[in-house]
Amino acid sequence: MNLGDWAGMAATSFIAGLLQAANGFGFAVLAVPLFLLFAEPGPAVQLVVIVTLALSAVVLPGMRDAVDGSLLLRLGLGGLAGLPLGLVAFGYADPVIVRAVIGITILVFAGAIIATRLRRQPTALAMRPSRDLVVGAVSGVATALTGMSGPPVLIYLMLAGTPPRVMRATLFAFFAACYAATLAAYIATVGVPGATWLAAASLIPFAWAGGMIGRRVGDRLGVATATALALVVLIATGLYTVAAVARLGLS
Repeated sequence: MNLGDWAGMAATSFIAGLLQAANGFGFAVLAVPLFLLFAEPGPAVQLVVIVTLALSAVVLPGMRDAVDGSLLLRLGLGGLAGLPLGLVAFGYADPVIVRAVIGITILVFAGAIIATRLRRQPTALAMRPSRDLVVGAVSGVATALTGMSGPPVLIYLMLAGTPPRVMRATLFAFFAACYAATLAAYIATVGVPGATWLAAASLIPFAWAGGMIGRRVGDRLGVATATALALVVLIATGLYTVAAVARLGLS
């Protein structure tokens, strides 16, 4: 990794950490496609998993009182069930296809948030244990394959009308559990190169700095403002990623 690539990932880690702490989501959704500009899909996804886990360890303690423990347990069990499928796909997936999936996922994710925010009537989706498990399983597959566990769970919680503070805290706790399990699975199966560990160690302080600032920003910004800012970043990132994949396909 040259200095320019490292600087790009450091800046991304800071901004993504700020976004994650302010909204409860966004680190992986922003970091994965931008990291792909500086590294191959395998190392990029593993870097995101390690840095996100370290960020959660710093930001989560201030939110523990708002975590929905029973919901977190069901999501976590579903995530563990889906994780092996994602690991198999991670080992065989074509890098261009992975990039395409990431870009499309981001745009669908942003569109779902916009649609949910524009609804004038309360959402009718009822949360059930079986649905919690299924959403967790989908998220487990997504985490291992793309490094992004957030979109399925966040869309589910938003459609169910979960209170913002509970949603934010439970998302952070789920990310911590999901990424810890994913990292352990990487170590046990495909392995994590020493260079990836060193790169992650150098990026973690930037994510921490962004996370500490973002937690304070999130407490001051209204939900609508914070979400609007996140959507601008996510849509721009998703469009860029899809365009980059299209360019690769035409070349």
